[in-house]
Amino acid sequence: MRALERLASWPTPTPPPPAGKAAATERPRPRPCQPPSTSSSSSSSASASAALSKPAAAGDGAGARVYPLRDFPGREAAALSGAFRDNVRWLLRQWGGASPSAAAAEAAGGPGSSSSAWRALLSDDRTGALVPIFAVEELAASSSAPLCDYCRWAGWSHHWVSKRKYHFIIPAAADWDSQLGADVILGRNDHLLHGLIHSNGFGHLVMLRGRDGGSTALSGHDIMDIWDRLCSTLRARAVSVVDFSQKRSLDLCLLLSVAQGETWFTRWGYCLARGCFSVSTSTYAASVEALAALPVDYLRSRHVRRVITIYRRLSNKPLVTVREFLRCLLDWKHLEPPLSFPPVKTCTQLRFMLPKLSVLKRHRQQPCQRFEDVVDLLQCRWSKKRLLNAAEVVVDRLLEHGNGAEMTRQAVRDAARGAIGDTGLLDFVIKSVGDTIVGNYIVRRVPDAETRVLHFSLEEYEEPIPAPLDVEVECAPSLPVVRWPSTVEVERDLRAVYRAMVEACSEAAQTVLDCKHWVKWWGLGDESDDQLRFFVEWQPQPWESAELIRPMPPGEIVVVPLHASMGELLVESEHALQDTYCIFEEFQAEALHGIAGEKWDPVMLGGAESGDTISVCGNGADMETELRCQGGLNLWEVRCVCGTQDDDGERMVACDACNVWHHTRCVGIADSEPVPPLFLCVLCGGALMAAGQINS
Repeated sequence: MRALERLASWPTPTPPPPAGKAAATERPRPRPCQPPSTSSSSSSSASASAALSKPAAAGDGAGARVYPLRDFPGREAAALSGAFRDNVRWLLRQWGGASPSAAAAEAAGGPGSSSSAWRALLSDDRTGALVPIFAVEELAASSSAPLCDYCRWAGWSHHWVSKRKYHFIIPAAADWDSQLGADVILGRNDHLLHGLIHSNGFGHLVMLRGRDGGSTALSGHDIMDIWDRLCSTLRARAVSVVDFSQKRSLDLCLLLSVAQGETWFTRWGYCLARGCFSVSTSTYAASVEALAALPVDYLRSRHVRRVITIYRRLSNKPLVTVREFLRCLLDWKHLEPPLSFPPVKTCTQLRFMLPKLSVLKRHRQQPCQRFEDVVDLLQCRWSKKRLLNAAEVVVDRLLEHGNGAEMTRQAVRDAARGAIGDTGLLDFVIKSVGDTIVGNYIVRRVPDAETRVLHFSLEEYEEPIPAPLDVEVECAPSLPVVRWPSTVEVERDLRAVYRAMVEACSEAAQTVLDCKHWVKWWGLGDESDDQLRFFVEWQPQPWESAELIRPMPPGEIVVVPLHASMGELLVESEHALQDTYCIFEEFQAEALHGIAGEKWDPVMLGGAESGDTISVCGNGADMETELRCQGGLNLWEVRCVCGTQDDDGERMVACDACNVWHHTRCVGIADSEPVPPLFLCVLCGGALMAAGQINS
């Protein structure tokens, strides 16, 4: 029996259904439709549902609605107060009919599709570009992939399967002038933005590409702002994202977490939802701090050590930790080198004493460098501490010989050899210590005029005090000691420091990279004074509870007017479940729990406040449908040695004896290696070996 393997790859776009398969139709709603922004009702009518599910006639949608790019989806949408399922319908009605290509396909008698597309335009007042954005409604009942892998990876396997998915897509710049149908849009994987939200308000950011991904008119920040405003305006409940973001072979999740203490998505309110390989939030935070507090002097790369010295001089900052140094490099990419030096005014009264068209130059002796600064620029196999200690030994031997007295190179070598056993280190220091400052002395190295033998001597060193000038004159500015690095050099240095950091703390770096599932929660948003909002959960019958293999999902949002009755709340709860989930398409609500009162009693007097969770019981839940939970009907048992007990999207393999899933990385199978024909976990393999020993 061959081992089973599951790869954590992105799900392929939904292909169109086979020819002749009719598009799914929604069950008519018994109540009239009201706009989501009104307080009378949050439900949608059958006519509104049919208008959204059916493509428009040929020619409709030619004049797409235009929004200001930085005001999308508009001020009218900002007043929406209903649930997401109603708000998104209202928005698509504002956009008009479905895309012309979809309408033309239906008018021509083409095969039915499980999706319909709408199109709007975003006008950028800065560049004048018109950016198209598409909305695609995908029906789960007629889709070839009704279950959502993104929900499973985000830990939402227990959520009910929603009847509709809404894809919001900004295509690649090359397709901005094209009329794309729903199936064509979902079949592409080069979009600048692809986000999907289920009709229950839980969604996923599937794809985002900025400048490096081929976007010419929009940056990654612009696209993320559009997506975040859209989710907030339509009142999405939660949106997940798998952070695989990279820039020039650098993992931004790791780089920005260490340098700035937050990831790129954290700026928009996303927080860590779960870590792969059973990594907890506290472990993630501890790993980030361990990398951030790592001293840069502990990095072993010689190139990094030279780079540290350069940026310390240019920035005039100590740059002690890796976080300080990475932050300096990220900021340096946006700095420009100084083009000119501030001019020095001359004294107008004594200008006649200066020669015309001449510049007075100050001839000063070039100051000696300190030996510790010279060591930072040297390439050798000895540490900085050993080099400094050896230089101090050389100075001590020169002092014993007499301050100001000269010693030949061989005499210095013989005198210091007793304290420095490594002759290679001693020769290297004697070669490099000339005309440098060690402690309070300058080590002078002068060759003899006749024999050319090197002689060493000491001079006392005092910090120079600049003498004041009586007259200010124009002086030619001196060139900086270190050349200003270019943007390409800064990026090269950033990659070198990044690699050295990962090499120094590989376990902590891998822990941060394993935390890639992030979620933003919007909550209920109960700020309206004329509406009541409740989370309505389904309370199954005893025989129905026996068939449920997963925990109960969160309740559905139901919005009713402030003075609604208990009967109206019961009807709205029934409509919300019927309209949102496949399992409740024929559901008939009978009673509410968690709130008291008869059908005609006001909801406000039932003892439940806005934002509370109530339960609804009834009949008609389809327990035989395969579209029950996003994780499917089969409960995959995950019990990896790392502690993971749920699917986290990583590559896994199942034991051929007990059918328990394990991470391939945790059982010693590299990602580049295939799964063996027969795989046994540690428990089953150990039991098999023990049984063989007993039989023998």
